[in-house]
This record gives sequence, structure tokens and C-alpha cells, in this order.
Amino acid sequence: MASFIIDFDPEQSVLHVKFGDTATNAEIVQDAARILAEIKADGGLQGGALLRINGPASLPCAFTIAHAVLHAYGAVAVYDPKLQQYVVAVSHSPTYSVGDLID
Repeated sequence: MASFIIDFDPEQSVLHVKFGDTATNAEIVQDAARILAEIKADGGLQGGALLRINGPASLPCAFTIAHAVLHAYGAVAVYDPKLQQYVVAVSHSPTYSVGDLID
């Protein structure tokens, strides 16, 4: 099993992320980068108006994910379990502003 698990739901444009086997952040970011490259090679993460990310990630892993997706999507929103909504964290789009809440 990998130290980090990523599943992409293209219909909902949701990237589901979670930790796998115990590992250091160095190993986790390598696994995340590899998995993201595989998803892209299989035709996923090709871009769109909005990408939602749901699940736990370390800060270094979050940066690895951001690097892989930010230029392909107009905005990226991250799920906040306390709010039970997605919070737009990055936006290059006039449709979404940083801080917008999305169901």
C-alpha cells in the first residue's frame, strides 16, 4: 500500500485524498506526485472550472497536490469538515473568489 492515497471522481470533479501506510513527509509527497502523474496519464485532472479536494493531507503534501492541479483549474476548493462545505482556497476565475463556500 502507498503512504498516500488519491482517488479522482471526474464526474464530480473531486479529488479524494487520505493517508495510507505510515511514512515520512518525504515519502508521502513522492507517492502523491506519482499518483497524480498516473491520474493525469490516464486522462484525469485535465482541468475545468472548479476542483474540489476532500480529505486529510500534510502541508507538504497539500503543496504537491496544488502544484499538480492549479494551472488546470479555474479554482480549487478544499473541504472543511467543521463548516461541512468546501472553501475556495485558490482562484484564477471571476466566478469564484477565495473564501467562497461551496456545497
